Parts: sequence; structure tokens; C-alpha cells
Amino acid sequence: MNNTSRSVLLPLVACLAMVSGPLSAQDRPSVAAPALATGPTYAALVDLAERAPLVVRARIKQQAQVSAERAPGLAPGFARLYIEAETLALLSGDMPIGESLRYLVDVPLDSRGKPPKLRKQEVLLFARPVPNRPREVQLVYPRAQLVATPELETRLRPVLTQLASADRPPVVTGVRDVLSIAGTLTGESETQLFLDTANDGPVSVTVVRRPGMEPRWGVSWTEIVDQAARPPEAGTLAWYRLACALPERLPAEANLARDEKSRARAVEDYALVMASLGPCERNRS
Repeated sequence: MNNTSRSVLLPLVACLAMVSGPLSAQDRPSVAAPALATGPTYAALVDLAERAPLVVRARIKQQAQVSAERAPGLAPGFARLYIEAETLALLSGDMPIGESLRYLVDVPLDSRGKPPKLRKQEVLLFARPVPNRPREVQLVYPRAQLVATPELETRLRPVLTQLASADRPPVVTGVRDVLSIAGTLTGESETQLFLDTANDGPVSVTVVRRPGMEPRWGVSWTEIVDQAARPPEAGTLAWYRLACALPERLPAEANLARDEKSRARAVEDYALVMASLGPCERNRS
């Protein structure tokens, strides 16, 4: 690293540390974001992309290790690096960025306790701008840097498109009410789940049972409760909104049914929905 680069290192470290500070519970991903060389799952990509005003493809030009005393919150087995990189493409975001970027990133140490050599490596950065410093960015998570590959970018672009869409599904925050009602025929019932969202947008899930038929369910993202609604496809933003936000078990306080049979059926139908969605798998570093 040249003398000019070294001269900006300490002010940059101090500035970004002050801007980032400790991650709050709201800002911190619910699980660790992917490490540099980890192939992220769909849910991990959404976790990162949704928090990032900027998604940038860059090529690393220089790196320098930050001393431990200047790296608050650094996890054991990791090093904090100061990076200078060349901007290659802005994949998401409408904020101006420089042709070169400076930022901090935490990377795992190798078996010898040394950080990897990243010079010339192309990476994807999930970041936010640093106020009044157009050539500096702050990663949305200390390890929100991924190795850029054509396969990863192909998987990421639909995520960014869905998140930027005007009709994207709202953020689901929990289960508001659930009511299960028996039909006139034995084995006939309908269970409706009304979900809470961050912007109070209407989201409901309906589970229908008919005698001699497999139960079916679907989700509606409008005011209309549609019995013909279908489950979301795995690996879509609609799937993520449900699979990665709903509690594993139906909250007892949300169950509005009064008789035990209806309450038990509501619990069973909720479990059916969660099993159909499958687990929200995220990478762990």
C-alpha cells in the first residue's frame, strides 16, 4: 500500500467505526451473514440485499490489516481489513459512488492465523454510503462482502429486481389473528390467518379442507381473501416473507377459536403451512 493510502487509513477506520458503531438488534441479521467464500442461500441474499442501499461489484486493489485495538467488536478468528477497491458496476442503488472505494471488512483467518490475500479479487459489496464521503462505503454487516461469480450474480439479480418492484410483497412481522371454522360436512373446514406487516398491508393465508381431498392453502396479498390463492414458490420474495418471518408455532394469543376442536385444527393448519413452506435456511459463518 502506498503512502497516500496509509495516510487515509487511520482517519477512515475512525470515521467508519463511528458511523457503524455496535449493530443494533434491528440492524443485525438474525443469523451471521455469509463469510467471504460461502455460497449464500436465497434467504441470506435477501437478508443482505434488503438492508443495502448499495450493491456494488468491485475489484480489490489494496488491503491492510487493522490492528486489534482499532477493531471493536471483531469476532475471534477474524481480521478486520481496510480495503481499497475499483468500482466495476453498481447493481443496485441510485446514489453516486466513486470510481474507487474504501471500506472495512471482517474476513476469517486461515490455518496459520493470517488473513487471505484478496488483491485483484472481484467481490460483491452490500453497503451504505458514508455521509459526505463519496469514495467511502460502510458494509451493512461486517462480513457483507461476497466473492463475485457469474453464478452468484445471476442468482442475485432477480432478488434485487423483486426488492425494487413497486408491487413487492410487504414485510411480514407476525401473526395477528387466526380463526378456524368447521363446515357443514364432516371433515370440511376453513382456517384463515391474518398477518401483521410493517406497513399494515393486507396479507392473509387460507387453509381449506374438503372431505376426501388433501388440504390446500394459499396466500393473498390484497384485501380480498381468495380461496383460490396458491402457496408462493420457493426461492421467491413472497416465500421469503412467510418462511423467514412467521413463528415456528402458532401463537396461542392469536387463536380466536373458542372450542378446543377448532383451536386444535387452527394449530394443525398453521403447522401444515409452515411444513409446506419449509425451513428458512441461512448461511452461518
